[in-house]
Amino acid sequence: MQMEKQFTSKILKYSDLGLIDYQKAWDLQHSLFEKRRANTIDDTLLLLEHPHTYTFGKSADKSNLLFDDEELKKREISLFDIDRGGDITYHGPGQIVGYAIIDLKIWEQDTHKYLRALEEVIIQTLAEYGIVSGRIENHTGVWVEDKKICALGIKVSRWISMHGFALNINTDMNLFNGIIPCGIENKGVVSLKEIIGENIPIEKVKTIIVEKFKLVFNYGLIVS
Repeated sequence: MQMEKQFTSKILKYSDLGLIDYQKAWDLQHSLFEKRRANTIDDTLLLLEHPHTYTFGKSADKSNLLFDDEELKKREISLFDIDRGGDITYHGPGQIVGYAIIDLKIWEQDTHKYLRALEEVIIQTLAEYGIVSGRIENHTGVWVEDKKICALGIKVSRWISMHGFALNINTDMNLFNGIIPCGIENKGVVSLKEIIGENIPIEKVKTIIVEKFKLVFNYGLIVS
């Protein structure tokens, strides 16, 4: 009898989805989540960009949305209530969004350590551009001084992860004026483009993120 393949090796499946509608990517995440839970696929990392979108996490305060319906329609911004943790955040072109569907039972069954590891991936990625970034106590994400450059929001169910991070590269930062990002009023936001002073090739950043993800999470092989 042929043995069913067991997806327990340290292999990461990587897909670059380019610019993709939020709902389409969310549906894909749920499909991959169910497959990973059934152990029919390897751990998976999706990197992508979304059209202009505001998402509300499970603990979001709707008053942190500052644009009214007219402004949202004018700017063609979609709204989604989703199943990750955290408050409101923005997704849009020029921002790299990473969705990680991985089995934490194989890695470590610790959601806080998992969040810190995702932050470490971004910290090491930014270091490749000479950027010193880090963490701020009591605030999830990656910061350059007192400005957030990368937001994090995850869901973990039965130790399978979903959602992930949003790293501002060439992002139109004016869209953050429509929200109180992550519900934090006394901190700013920033992009890699603003810090360096020029447009950044996004595909190069994605390549670095995948390399750092492999290193931080100790994968032996990346497959596309």
